[in-house]
Amino acid sequence: MFNILVVEDDRNIRKLMQTVLHQNGYTTLCASDGREALEIFDSEHVDLMICDIMMPNMDGYELTESLRLSSFNLPVLMVTAKESFADKQKGFLVGTDDYMVKPIDVNEMVLRVQALLRRSKIVNERKLALGEVNLNYDSLTVSRENDKHNLPQKEFYLLYKLLSYPDIIFTRLQLMDEIWGMESESDDRTVDVHIKRLRERFNEYPEFEIVTVRGVGYKAEIKNEM
Repeated sequence: MFNILVVEDDRNIRKLMQTVLHQNGYTTLCASDGREALEIFDSEHVDLMICDIMMPNMDGYELTESLRLSSFNLPVLMVTAKESFADKQKGFLVGTDDYMVKPIDVNEMVLRVQALLRRSKIVNERKLALGEVNLNYDSLTVSRENDKHNLPQKEFYLLYKLLSYPDIIFTRLQLMDEIWGMESESDDRTVDVHIKRLRERFNEYPEFEIVTVRGVGYKAEIKNEM
């Protein structure tokens, strides 16, 4: 179960987030400002932080920057009433991963949390082995015996995602959200193009196949499980 830290000085908003996250299966920790949040990091494991910007004592910018300088690489979702480009830019520069503007839609918040956690899982695991096939996240390579492919970044992320969850169907929208980001201007046909390239590269590999689920999306099927 994932631990999510909600850092928000408005008690009602904090409680709403906590309730919704709990209903979706997450364990929640709460803090009313950045200093209190840092104390929690000293004693608890946190998988993801949802953080307001305007808070007393230590704001969201300072908190996020402090965590990044201390090598905390967990995903950070900033939630704020500040919606100008300059405010968003500052948030991304100090190390936030995603951004929501108040008043928030809690259902969208859950979707963004899910996407951030999935990306974090891909990044943290780094390697994946399927029989003779090995995927290395750091080098963006896929190898099998003496055959080695250096993939473009998005192609690798897409393949890694599908192979990490065999037989799970992902819609084009889910894949776009996770691999390209919710703010991407690309459309879902981009996914189709990348899937086609992956099939062309690995059609001779007996370990897996990328399957089209008509009207839904794609899944990976593992052929020779070890």
